[in-house]
Amino acid sequence: MARKTIAEHSRGRCGLRDRFYASGGCFFVVLLLGCDVMDRPGDTTGLQQMAQWEWRGRIVVDTDRALTLVRLRIDTVGVSERHDVLIARYDYDPVTTSAGDEYALTLALDLGDARRLPLGDGIPLSAPGGIPMWATVQCLCAPLRPDSVRGYVFVRQRGLRQLTMRIDASLYFTQWNDTTQHTSYRLRQPMFGVH
Repeated sequence: MARKTIAEHSRGRCGLRDRFYASGGCFFVVLLLGCDVMDRPGDTTGLQQMAQWEWRGRIVVDTDRALTLVRLRIDTVGVSERHDVLIARYDYDPVTTSAGDEYALTLALDLGDARRLPLGDGIPLSAPGGIPMWATVQCLCAPLRPDSVRGYVFVRQRGLRQLTMRIDASLYFTQWNDTTQHTSYRLRQPMFGVH
Protein backbone atom coordinates (compact mmCIF):
# COMPACT_ATOMS: atom_id res chain seq x y z
CA MET A 1 0.00 0.00 0.00
CA ALA A 2 1.58 3.24 -1.12
CA ARG A 3 1.68 6.31 1.08
CA LYS A 4 -0.15 9.40 -0.05
CA THR A 5 2.04 12.44 -0.44
CA ILE A 6 1.34 15.98 0.68
CA ALA A 7 0.88 16.89 -2.97
CA GLU A 8 -1.94 14.33 -3.27
CA HIS A 9 -3.60 15.82 -0.19
CA SER A 10 -3.54 19.27 -1.71
CA ARG A 11 -4.99 17.97 -5.00
CA GLY A 12 -7.96 16.50 -3.12
CA ARG A 13 -7.43 12.78 -3.84
CA CYS A 14 -7.59 11.80 -0.19
CA GLY A 15 -10.68 11.38 1.95
CA LEU A 16 -11.86 13.69 4.73
CA ARG A 17 -10.06 11.64 7.39
CA ASP A 18 -6.74 11.94 5.60
CA ARG A 19 -7.17 15.69 5.21
CA PHE A 20 -7.85 16.00 8.95
CA TYR A 21 -4.60 14.26 9.86
CA ALA A 22 -2.57 16.10 7.21
CA SER A 23 -3.87 19.49 8.37
CA GLY A 24 -2.67 19.02 11.93
CA GLY A 25 -6.19 18.62 13.31
CA CYS A 26 -5.19 15.49 15.19
CA PHE A 27 -2.34 17.39 16.84
CA PHE A 28 -4.73 20.16 17.92
CA VAL A 29 -7.23 17.71 19.44
CA VAL A 30 -4.49 15.88 21.37
CA LEU A 31 -3.05 19.20 22.55
CA LEU A 32 -6.47 20.42 23.71
CA LEU A 33 -7.19 17.23 25.62
CA GLY A 34 -3.72 17.27 27.18
CA CYS A 35 -4.24 20.77 28.59
CA ASP A 36 -7.36 19.61 30.48
CA VAL A 37 -9.36 22.77 29.80
CA MET A 38 -12.57 20.99 28.87
CA ASP A 39 -15.44 20.60 31.32
CA ARG A 40 -15.98 17.21 32.88
CA PRO A 41 -19.19 15.64 34.17
CA GLY A 42 -19.83 16.90 37.69
CA ASP A 43 -17.87 20.15 37.26
CA THR A 44 -19.25 23.28 38.86
CA THR A 45 -20.38 26.03 36.51
CA GLY A 46 -18.46 29.03 37.78
CA LEU A 47 -17.05 31.60 35.41
CA GLN A 48 -13.48 32.54 36.33
CA GLN A 49 -13.32 36.34 36.32
CA MET A 50 -9.89 36.91 37.84
CA ALA A 51 -6.58 35.04 37.64
CA GLN A 52 -3.78 37.09 39.18
CA TRP A 53 -0.50 35.19 39.55
CA GLU A 54 2.60 36.84 41.01
CA TRP A 55 6.06 35.31 41.07
CA ARG A 56 7.24 37.25 44.09
CA GLY A 57 4.50 37.89 46.60
CA ARG A 58 2.63 36.83 49.69
CA ILE A 59 -1.06 36.46 50.51
CA VAL A 60 -2.51 38.99 52.94
CA VAL A 61 -5.80 38.16 54.66
CA ASP A 62 -7.43 41.29 56.10
CA THR A 63 -10.30 40.65 58.51
CA ASP A 64 -12.64 43.49 59.47
CA ARG A 65 -14.89 42.26 62.26
CA ALA A 66 -16.87 45.52 62.44
CA LEU A 67 -17.95 45.23 58.79
CA THR A 68 -17.90 41.39 58.79
CA LEU A 69 -15.54 41.34 55.81
CA VAL A 70 -12.55 39.26 54.83
CA ARG A 71 -10.35 40.65 52.07
CA LEU A 72 -7.73 38.66 50.16
CA ARG A 73 -4.91 40.46 48.37
CA ILE A 74 -1.37 39.98 47.11
CA ASP A 75 1.48 41.98 48.64
CA THR A 76 4.66 42.19 46.56
CA VAL A 77 6.56 44.74 48.69
CA GLY A 78 9.81 43.39 50.10
CA VAL A 79 9.56 39.92 48.51
CA SER A 80 12.82 39.39 46.64
CA GLU A 81 12.94 35.62 46.24
CA ARG A 82 10.68 33.47 44.07
CA HIS A 83 7.41 32.83 45.92
CA ASP A 84 4.36 32.22 43.71
CA VAL A 85 0.90 33.27 44.84
CA LEU A 86 -2.42 33.20 42.99
CA ILE A 87 -5.79 34.88 43.51
CA ALA A 88 -8.74 33.67 41.44
CA ARG A 89 -12.41 34.63 41.45
CA TYR A 90 -15.35 32.54 40.24
CA ASP A 91 -18.84 33.95 39.65
CA TYR A 92 -21.86 31.65 39.86
CA ASP A 93 -25.40 32.23 38.67
CA PRO A 94 -27.45 29.09 39.30
CA VAL A 95 -30.28 28.51 36.87
CA THR A 96 -33.35 28.92 39.05
CA THR A 97 -36.56 30.87 38.89
CA SER A 98 -35.59 33.17 41.75
CA ALA A 99 -33.27 36.15 41.78
CA GLY A 100 -30.66 36.70 44.46
CA ASP A 101 -29.06 33.26 44.47
CA GLU A 102 -25.92 34.44 42.69
CA TYR A 103 -22.60 34.24 44.53
CA ALA A 104 -18.88 34.65 43.97
CA LEU A 105 -15.95 32.69 45.40
CA THR A 106 -12.52 34.28 45.74
CA LEU A 107 -9.56 31.97 46.31
CA ALA A 108 -5.99 32.73 47.37
CA LEU A 109 -3.32 30.05 46.98
CA ASP A 110 0.23 30.21 48.34
CA LEU A 111 2.02 28.02 45.76
CA GLY A 112 5.58 28.45 47.02
CA ASP A 113 7.76 27.86 43.95
CA ALA A 114 5.33 26.85 41.18
CA ARG A 115 8.22 25.48 39.11
CA ARG A 116 8.70 22.73 41.68
CA LEU A 117 5.06 21.61 41.87
CA PRO A 118 4.46 18.13 40.41
CA LEU A 119 2.48 17.96 37.18
CA GLY A 120 -0.69 15.86 37.25
CA ASP A 121 -0.50 14.78 40.89
CA GLY A 122 -3.13 15.88 43.40
CA ILE A 123 -1.66 18.37 45.86
CA PRO A 124 -3.69 18.70 49.08
CA LEU A 125 -5.11 22.11 49.96
CA SER A 126 -4.71 23.60 53.45
CA ALA A 127 -3.16 20.42 54.80
CA PRO A 128 0.33 19.77 56.18
CA GLY A 129 2.71 19.45 53.24
CA GLY A 130 0.12 20.90 50.88
CA ILE A 131 -0.75 24.29 49.44
CA PRO A 132 -2.12 26.87 51.91
CA MET A 133 -5.41 28.27 50.62
CA TRP A 134 -7.95 30.84 51.77
CA ALA A 135 -11.43 31.52 50.38
CA THR A 136 -14.17 34.12 50.70
CA VAL A 137 -17.75 34.14 49.47
CA GLN A 138 -19.85 37.10 48.37
CA CYS A 139 -23.58 36.42 48.35
CA LEU A 140 -26.99 37.79 49.32
CA CYS A 141 -26.98 35.79 52.53
CA ALA A 142 -25.96 36.16 56.15
CA PRO A 143 -22.32 37.33 56.39
CA LEU A 144 -19.96 34.36 56.24
CA ARG A 145 -16.36 34.04 57.40
CA PRO A 146 -13.91 31.44 56.13
CA ASP A 147 -13.63 28.27 58.17
CA SER A 148 -11.58 25.70 56.25
CA VAL A 149 -10.77 24.31 52.82
CA ARG A 150 -10.45 20.64 51.92
CA GLY A 151 -9.54 19.21 48.56
CA TYR A 152 -6.85 18.98 45.91
CA VAL A 153 -5.34 21.03 43.12
CA PHE A 154 -3.82 19.38 40.04
CA VAL A 155 -1.20 21.36 38.11
CA ARG A 156 -1.63 20.53 34.41
CA GLN A 157 0.72 22.97 32.73
CA ARG A 158 3.32 25.52 33.81
CA GLY A 159 4.06 28.12 31.19
CA LEU A 160 6.17 31.25 31.39
CA ARG A 161 3.11 33.48 31.90
CA GLN A 162 0.25 31.05 32.59
CA LEU A 163 -0.60 28.23 35.00
CA THR A 164 -3.25 25.70 34.04
CA MET A 165 -4.73 23.69 36.92
CA ARG A 166 -7.82 21.82 38.05
CA ILE A 167 -9.26 22.33 41.50
CA ASP A 168 -11.49 19.92 43.37
CA ALA A 169 -12.31 21.40 46.77
CA SER A 170 -14.98 22.01 49.37
CA LEU A 171 -14.98 25.45 50.99
CA TYR A 172 -16.46 25.69 54.49
CA PHE A 173 -17.81 28.89 56.05
CA THR A 174 -19.38 29.91 59.38
CA GLN A 175 -21.84 32.74 59.95
CA TRP A 176 -20.33 35.75 61.69
CA ASN A 177 -23.23 36.17 64.16
CA ASP A 178 -24.05 32.52 64.84
CA THR A 179 -21.13 30.10 65.08
CA THR A 180 -23.50 27.12 65.06
CA GLN A 181 -24.53 27.86 61.45
CA HIS A 182 -22.22 26.46 58.79
CA THR A 183 -22.38 26.25 55.03
CA SER A 184 -20.16 24.85 52.32
CA TYR A 185 -19.53 25.49 48.64
CA ARG A 186 -18.18 23.01 46.13
CA LEU A 187 -15.57 24.01 43.56
CA ARG A 188 -14.58 21.53 40.87
CA GLN A 189 -13.35 22.96 37.57
CA PRO A 190 -10.36 24.27 35.64
CA MET A 191 -8.35 27.11 37.15
CA PHE A 192 -5.95 29.46 35.40
CA GLY A 193 -3.32 31.86 36.64
CA VAL A 194 -1.94 34.65 34.46
CA HIS A 195 1.16 36.70 35.22
